[in-house]
Amino acid sequence: MALYDSLGTTYGLTRRPDPRIAARVHAALGDATDVVNVGAGTGSYEPACTVLAVEPSRVMVGQRPPGSAPAVRAVAERLPLRDGAADAVMALLTVHHWSDPAAGVAELCRVARRRIVVLTWDQEVFRERFWLVREYLPEVAVFDDARALPVDRLAAWLGGARQEPVPVPYDCTDGFGAAFWRRPHAYLDPRVRAGVSLLAQTGEDVLAPGLAKLAADLSSGRWHARHADLLARDSVDVGYRLLVAER
Repeated sequence: MALYDSLGTTYGLTRRPDPRIAARVHAALGDATDVVNVGAGTGSYEPACTVLAVEPSRVMVGQRPPGSAPAVRAVAERLPLRDGAADAVMALLTVHHWSDPAAGVAELCRVARRRIVVLTWDQEVFRERFWLVREYLPEVAVFDDARALPVDRLAAWLGGARQEPVPVPYDCTDGFGAAFWRRPHAYLDPRVRAGVSLLAQTGEDVLAPGLAKLAADLSSGRWHARHADLLARDSVDVGYRLLVAER
């Protein structure tokens, strides 16, 4: 069973594309004439020129909206496509879920004629700058240490990719890991946690002590006093990166 057959059942409740992040993804894709989305999930951020989505989870495929590009259930490590099948290939917040990231990236390179766009995160920056994992859930940082791929290594596998920071807006509509950095109460909502793989996979029993501490700090005002600087910011850079490789 694909991982997101279990994790993705409520995905659509909290994971809606953010237009500002979409603009960055589409700008990175540039003038691509046809795009394949690998690890496509429910189809977030797919441009109109997307011709195929590749996704192993039937649950995620089932949540793709009407009119989306056709989807095939397959894994990144074995793309059912010929060499140079698409002008561009995109893979957004998915590489860390692949069983063999090196093989998956090699497949992206094989299929893309001109351009590859990958959204990932720099774990060193993330664990240092994101208050949730630094102060309340260090167990989550340890979990991500094991699965996060160093950005420089990923860029090298792509044949040399430029790295673009992707700041997270304070009102981000896509509820990934750090999306609620200025809305801390959201992390106390189990529906939010269910849509964040690093929280859902760590497990509620492990998260419980840190979440109880967060709840107490929010109730007492300690969180707001400690992070008053964040409340005046429109966005933060907590390590999310777009990698763009030209073929």
